[in-house]
Amino acid sequence: MKDEEKEISIDSTRDDSTESEVLEFEFNEDGEEDLKKTIKKLRADLKICKKEKEEYLNGWQKERADFVNYRKQEDDRRSNFSESVRERILTRFLTVLDSFNMAFANKESWNKVDENWRKGVEYIYAQLNTIFEEYDVKEVGEEGEDFDPNIHQSIDMTKTDVKENNHKISEVIQKGYKLGDRVIRAARVNVFEYNESESITEK
Repeated sequence: MKDEEKEISIDSTRDDSTESEVLEFEFNEDGEEDLKKTIKKLRADLKICKKEKEEYLNGWQKERADFVNYRKQEDDRRSNFSESVRERILTRFLTVLDSFNMAFANKESWNKVDENWRKGVEYIYAQLNTIFEEYDVKEVGEEGEDFDPNIHQSIDMTKTDVKENNHKISEVIQKGYKLGDRVIRAARVNVFEYNESESITEK
């Protein structure tokens, strides 16, 4: 009898404990309202975090793009500056080439110069031309080609009765030069001008 009472007593205690544990997870109306408020607040906080994340991301992407553009501009600026310096230096040396060309222009006088000295000067001239070729400097302006105001500077007109020669280069006074595709000095030239009336008179 005592054992039965003891067993009943134990079972009774177990039921009370289980019921107590179950009751701990039950929410009253106030508890449910608090949970809803907490979830609502978490959602609001999450929305704010997402917005801030987008702002930070957009800001970072903008700064990165600005930095890339800045580096590109700096590279372009350095390249343009380097190109400008190179052009100025090469342009200064064009006067040296002019001096050589003037010396060579009078072939009769040039051939009378001592042969060893003449060969030495011609070798220096060849070296200078090699340097210009390495920097892609090319001569412009040749007799017989059509006049082009982009590469030629007209100094004087030469009358001609040959119609096909009209507006062609009759004489190159000073050679011009291009650096790549850019003209750094136009060729100074005389240009043929066709005179129809003189042609008719002569006939």
